[in-house]
Amino acid sequence: MNVKTPAPLAAAPVTTHRPSRAEAEAAVRTLLLWAGDDPDREGLVDTPARVVRAYEEFFAGYDTDPVEMLARTFEETDGYDEMVLLRDIRLESHCEHHMVPIIGRAHVAYLPHKRVVGISKLARVVEAYAKRLQIQEKLTAQIANTINEVLQPKGVAVVIEAAHQCMTTRGIHKPGVSMVTSRMLGAFRDDPTTRREFLAMISMGGTAARVADEA
Repeated sequence: MNVKTPAPLAAAPVTTHRPSRAEAEAAVRTLLLWAGDDPDREGLVDTPARVVRAYEEFFAGYDTDPVEMLARTFEETDGYDEMVLLRDIRLESHCEHHMVPIIGRAHVAYLPHKRVVGISKLARVVEAYAKRLQIQEKLTAQIANTINEVLQPKGVAVVIEAAHQCMTTRGIHKPGVSMVTSRMLGAFRDDPTTRREFLAMISMGGTAARVADEA
């Protein structure tokens, strides 16, 4: 029987050619012309360079390795085996269909098995995957799957609540709407009590309102 080896969790899309900065700026100029404006007027002359610099921030996740971020763990926990939860992690991503912002919050929890990781690393994993072109469903799964496979805890839970500007500022034009996705693994999937405890702790209703206000 042939066993297919899964691809590395942090693998970025394979590209045959990454354009130069000059090529990227030329592409922005083309879009400005297509929109009907003059890229050589005073207000727009530096816009191509600014957009390229902004894209370096928006999509910095392609140059980071979420697996490496979780590599350093700590075993001196005095037997701590209760839930570790990082709530209300600010999330900024971009829709891969329209390249417009997805703004929201992520809640990440895990049940340790002999070792824990620095809490900032959980936020960094969220950031690494969010700073790529995304759909929220995949983003949620990537965060949970990576934590589960690297830390091998008793369970992982991830909930993301976010507003998508592809439906609030274009298309159907429905502001104030937030999308909620979740990924439950291990004890969070199998034990209803553990899942209820997690959902109660993240106080989803209040956070959803804040997401809508901030988007």
